[in-house]
Amino acid sequence: MNDKELVARHAAALVQDGMRVGLGTGSTANAFIEALARRHAEEGLKVAVASSSTVSAIKAQALGLPLVALEHLERLDLYVDGADEVAPDLALLKGRGSDLVREKLLATAADEFWVLVDKGKLVGRIGERYPIPVEVMPFAWALVKRRLEALGGRGELRRNASGDNLAVTAHGSLVLDMAFEGLGAQALDEALNGTPGVVEHGVFYALASAVFIAADGAVEARRPA
Repeated sequence: MNDKELVARHAAALVQDGMRVGLGTGSTANAFIEALARRHAEEGLKVAVASSSTVSAIKAQALGLPLVALEHLERLDLYVDGADEVAPDLALLKGRGSDLVREKLLATAADEFWVLVDKGKLVGRIGERYPIPVEVMPFAWALVKRRLEALGGRGELRRNASGDNLAVTAHGSLVLDMAFEGLGAQALDEALNGTPGVVEHGVFYALASAVFIAADGAVEARRPA
């Protein structure tokens, strides 16, 4: 069993009967969906799930998990997802995929937000290894970029996988991948939230209820101080 499977099974084992569970997107989230579906099928665990992406929704449905549309959702007991970076204060960097809007929507709607990572995702500060993804309205990208440059940011519009066009998110937005020097997660969160034209961004500050870290065959749980 690899670290992703280990931490995913650990989290799935903590899900309680009757919970409404939000599903993240990516390889770690996929492992959690599989582990949760196994409990649903083998133990009769009663859950309803909502997905942060079409890909996760299709996988959940194929594995027999009861799916609730976001339009019919008022709250979640739990949201479970991975992260690209985790800082010591449990601030997260997410959004190397294309579903930032729904991911942050579910993270803020849930009573608990559990983050599943391996120890390779731990960093000293947000943005240490990856740029900050900033989802922008297509017509506003140049104005937003100029504003972010005034805050010390440097970056460019994200290209698609083949490199021959711009990347477009599931929400229909463009993405500026920006590096910032000297700004902590809280300051970045506030600055990006206060920038007109920004649809969403990849700094998840003060949202994680618990971070489960898989390393060397064991899972460590960290919670906010």
